Amino acid sequence: MPMERFVALQWIAITAAISWLLYLLEPILMPFVAAAILAYICDPWVSRLCALRLPLGRKLPRTLAALMVMAALLGLLALLILIMLPLLQKEFSHFISRLPALLDLARLKLLPILQEKFNVSLQWDNEVLKSLLSEHWQSAGGAAAKVLPWLGGSGAMLLALLMNALLIPLVLFYLLRDWPLLMARIEAAIPRRLHAKVLEIAAEIDRILAEFLRGQMSVMLLMSTYYVLCLWLAGLEFALPIGIVAGMLVFVPYLGMLSGLALATLAAFTQFDHVSSIVLVWGVFGLGQLLEGMAITPWLVGDRIGLHPLAVIFSLLAFGQLFGFFGLLLALPLSAALLVGLRHASRWYLHSSLYKD
Repeated sequence: MPMERFVALQWIAITAAISWLLYLLEPILMPFVAAAILAYICDPWVSRLCALRLPLGRKLPRTLAALMVMAALLGLLALLILIMLPLLQKEFSHFISRLPALLDLARLKLLPILQEKFNVSLQWDNEVLKSLLSEHWQSAGGAAAKVLPWLGGSGAMLLALLMNALLIPLVLFYLLRDWPLLMARIEAAIPRRLHAKVLEIAAEIDRILAEFLRGQMSVMLLMSTYYVLCLWLAGLEFALPIGIVAGMLVFVPYLGMLSGLALATLAAFTQFDHVSSIVLVWGVFGLGQLLEGMAITPWLVGDRIGLHPLAVIFSLLAFGQLFGFFGLLLALPLSAALLVGLRHASRWYLHSSLYKD
């Protein structure tokens, strides 16, 4: 067997073994993958802080710069929570106060439709329903007490969630602090014969990932504008904060749409008296999800990273099937990286004895 063919088989075997190992370790990789993504995004900010000149010609230590960037991320997260929690509290209190009116509306409009269209006859006593809701609402403590044993039985799941929540900032700190050292060690481990080519591929992947991040920011801004404008046209009172939250969270597949839909539905139920207005709000999010998934993301992200719109849709479905939530999150950047590798592999193949012989 020619040496070139033997080397190719070696690399294929190594790649397959690493891929299989990552697939087996997928349940415990979540905090490390999340921290690595954040570290890759935040490393330029840390490097810029370290490059700043302090008084007396000193430079900011990288440890302090990493802590400053993490504090900024924590501030952004706290700002998002401060936007959402008052909105949820206000809308939920409005919903509870309007619940009797909603029950009356359902009795007057929903029951006649059920009787006319489906020949369904129901006995609807608003006073009984209101008293039941009031009793259950006041006995929330008892319900919570019943839930506690279930939580205790799910201790392993809760412990895993807590460990992930603690691990992500810890891993992120060490990655940000030691990022240049880690990159230098990885570069030093590359075989010298492949060093130039690997660095060329890595630089091309880095450029494409930067384009991906810029494209994703464009998607977030465009979807925020869409949700704010369409919800305002639909007459929703809290169109601005709900639209911003839905648009900013669109970088996590389905999270932006689902969170925005839940908030908008709660706001619509407390504001509108007609079902048609609520359906219109749902239509805004349904259309927004279709536009974002089928048109805007393939256009603004797929074109920037060199992926065909069909390849974007396929990669989302394929990586989501293989790796679940994080597969969806990493589908486009991983597909872009694979595309770069396939381009170079194709050039090597066309000039190799495997193709010519």
